[in-house]
Amino acid sequence: MEKKEELYEGKAKVIFSTDNPNRSIMYFKDDATAFDGKKKGTINDKGVINNKISSEIFRFLEKNGVKSHFVEELSEREMLVKKVEIIPVEVIIRNIIAGSLAKRLGIEEGTKPGEVIIEFCYKSDELGDPFINEYVARAMGYATKEEMDEMTRVAFKVNELLSKFFDERGILLVDYKLEFGRSAEDNGAVLLADEITPDGCRLWDKVTKEKLDKDRFRRDLGGVEEAYGEVLKKVTE
Repeated sequence: MEKKEELYEGKAKVIFSTDNPNRSIMYFKDDATAFDGKKKGTINDKGVINNKISSEIFRFLEKNGVKSHFVEELSEREMLVKKVEIIPVEVIIRNIIAGSLAKRLGIEEGTKPGEVIIEFCYKSDELGDPFINEYVARAMGYATKEEMDEMTRVAFKVNELLSKFFDERGILLVDYKLEFGRSAEDNGAVLLADEITPDGCRLWDKVTKEKLDKDRFRRDLGGVEEAYGEVLKKVTE
């Protein structure tokens, strides 16, 4: 597979075209950002670790019936993926109250809600990814009712699978974001896309509740590389 021109550079990844119009190469960077890009830094080997973690999780999900854009792990930092048109609606799943939701509701971090919470954001760095609901998504043409229903269905299935996956490895899956895309190769089918890593997931040690994710960078807790490495070790053991 020949890598061609750069199509897009985001905060954590670069997307390249290939000699196959239905395939792209996703390159994982070491750059780290927080608070809508206001805080910037570097986490050593983050790109290598996140590529391995995300590849392992996508393979696990595929085995359990969740279709994604993942094709194969190409190298330490590169993943071959199906080319998709990203749907500009981020799906957030919350199993435990933490982060922005704890602040918004004035609830102590670590509180377990009565049921799993799902939220949606409009994917826009300029606007700070504002919260929306499915009615806004449909009215503004971000996604159809069928697409919103499918993203919701898949998100809950992913949560059921990954909550158990991480629990068996001594990790609490607190909350996380998912992105989806329309695959031209699959007649516009909605596929799980982007990445699933400590960048976009809150992961706590099951016993100590120690944070093993990007909150260590956001909150200047130190030990960021060690936390990411611990997640990699547990995911791949």
